[in-house]
Amino acid sequence: METINKELKANVIKALDEIRPFLQGDGGDISLIDIDEKENIVKVQLEGNCVTCSVNHMTLKTGVEMTIKKYAPQIQKVVNIEA
Repeated sequence: METINKELKANVIKALDEIRPFLQGDGGDISLIDIDEKENIVKVQLEGNCVTCSVNHMTLKTGVEMTIKKYAPQIQKVVNIEA
């Protein structure tokens, strides 16, 4: 992940920091795994209660992806990398 554009990475981290309190409030969390700049995809890993939550796909799309796109509009998709 060292070759990632620093501004893009900072914006993605800002977005994750914005959504993290909501996830933590439900006993979960999220980590940044990678950013694929060629494909404009952010790879994250949902943690804690978010792993087994029945609506985690919705959380990923409506919460995480929308927030990341607000800070980094070039991102096309956010995917969860399962442990």
